[in-house]
Amino acid sequence: MSDWQVGKKRVSGLRQKIEEAVIIGVITSDQTNEQAGEYLDELEFLAMTAGAKTIRRFTQKVTHPNLRTYVNKGKLEEIRLFIEENEGVSMAIFDDDLSGKQTSLLEEELKVKIIDRSTLILDIFAKRAQTAQAKTQVEMAQMKYLLPRLRGLWTHLERQRGGIGMRGPGEMEIETDRRIINDKINLLKKRLLKIDSQNQTQRKNRGALIRVALVGYTNVGKSTLMNVLSKSEVFAENKLFATLDTTVRKVVFNRMPFLLSDTVGFIRKLPHHLIESFKSTLDEVRESDILLHVVDFAHPQYEDHIRTVNKTLSDLGSIDKPTIMVYNKLDLYRELNFDELLDTKTKNDILTEIKKRLGNTYGIDNVFISAQDKENVPDLRTQMVKLIEEHYQIRYPYVVKTW
Repeated sequence: MSDWQVGKKRVSGLRQKIEEAVIIGVITSDQTNEQAGEYLDELEFLAMTAGAKTIRRFTQKVTHPNLRTYVNKGKLEEIRLFIEENEGVSMAIFDDDLSGKQTSLLEEELKVKIIDRSTLILDIFAKRAQTAQAKTQVEMAQMKYLLPRLRGLWTHLERQRGGIGMRGPGEMEIETDRRIINDKINLLKKRLLKIDSQNQTQRKNRGALIRVALVGYTNVGKSTLMNVLSKSEVFAENKLFATLDTTVRKVVFNRMPFLLSDTVGFIRKLPHHLIESFKSTLDEVRESDILLHVVDFAHPQYEDHIRTVNKTLSDLGSIDKPTIMVYNKLDLYRELNFDELLDTKTKNDILTEIKKRLGNTYGIDNVFISAQDKENVPDLRTQMVKLIEEHYQIRYPYVVKTW
């Protein structure tokens, strides 16, 4: 894809320079090396989505992150020397949230931009937001993230401790900034309440159609599946959080209409303030009748992704909704896991066993598909029609079917 394009749309402006970065994570006692590696893989993908190229990753085994510099002194010195030797490196990205004090100390030591996981996700969200609601939610999340870090950001005044008149103005400036941010948060909350009220009116105007919501981990192919099922052109890209705004389409299967919505993807270590800010966007999930839980079947940690999504659904009070598990990217799974010498019957037998195991594990109907190649999509449609029809019969038991 050209740097001048987003999807099929041409954008104006200068080419964005790709920044070089190092990423840093810690392996704590409750993590395995494999889990820590998976987290850093995801962090690297986040960095790529934001427009940064990772040239080195650093990890350290610790009981818990260092309260001052996240990693311990020896590892910090190793990172500093690497950055000095590689002048193109302009930022260091950390896999956990940093306090304002940690950020200031790390900037002083490493002499590059210090970015933590939340900052990176917020940057991607800010780029992806298209609607007034999404933009407002991102701005509120940014304000909530910045508020407790103001004191750390003002530590440059403390370098002249004892200097006459320095402490007072510094504190006054912090208090002024804190008051401005709190006022901004309150204003954004009022704006979101107004937008939510408008959205509720829109939802009421949609009538009494059955509503189906696509949910899942980020970058599992929800938007691609949305395009296949609704025959529409929802923006889809192989990047994290390609879809930030909820998209709703009216779809008709077998002359039976329903509403299909595509929602923002979930992710591990999603900051609490982000979940809070985006709860209104997830109203489509809460108010849906049926969920299609889309899973990237080709991902080595797909069952961990399922647990992350289920936890978020539980937090939203939507875990008990009727659900179809849609294991997507079947074509990629075969490419990554099946030997070319295996015959078709053996491959099918293996997939049948996996499908049976997953069905028993989660107790939910499932279907294996490739949204990209439209493989087994008719099977998914059949399951959806059955479930949607059951819901219409429950909702309108005495109405003659007219669809």
